Amino acid sequence: MDAISTAETAQDESAIYLAALPLARAEVLVRPCPVPASPGVYGWWFRELPADIDTSGCAKKDGLTLLYTGISPSAPPTNGKPPSTQNIRKRIRTHYSGNAEGSTLRKTLGCLLSNQLGIELRRVGSGNRRTFVTGEKVLSEWMDENALVSWVEHPEPWVLEHKLITTLDVPLNLDANAHNNFYLSLKAVRRAAVVRANELPVIPNPGVGGR
Repeated sequence: MDAISTAETAQDESAIYLAALPLARAEVLVRPCPVPASPGVYGWWFRELPADIDTSGCAKKDGLTLLYTGISPSAPPTNGKPPSTQNIRKRIRTHYSGNAEGSTLRKTLGCLLSNQLGIELRRVGSGNRRTFVTGEKVLSEWMDENALVSWVEHPEPWVLEHKLITTLDVPLNLDANAHNNFYLSLKAVRRAAVVRANELPVIPNPGVGGR
């Protein structure tokens, strides 16, 4: 495929990705779930911003702003280990109802919204995991009001994700996104939350997720 055709394909895939319909938390967590159990790329759209972010370059539609893109599964490992069995249905549901240890999106949102929501990252259980403990439910309530998700199926989502992160302004992404204007601020906020969590006592495993 020549360079022009490759560029046109990337533009077509980006347009399809941006045109996908965002659904709210309540629409995703129903059964049967509307999200397919397939490989793909998803996008998180927000009504209210979780922080003072310059979104002038972000995609917007219907009062929503695209801030984050993600995939499932990740690229197959090159060390001989078996590939991930994850899919976008599992991953999206984890983002909506899991905890900060299992969702980098929840960790980012909770760190940014810590003061507003009155929640704090803490070490739990053995001390090797960090969540917002009972604050996970508070975060889920905020996501219920403000975070919607869209998706597209794709056989190699890691390929499409790379194209999207290099062409779209998605300020809540960290991996491969050091060029973003919000990157250093987000890294600092997350790092400060981890440092603070490490200074505080470990909380016995509360068994609390974002449901």
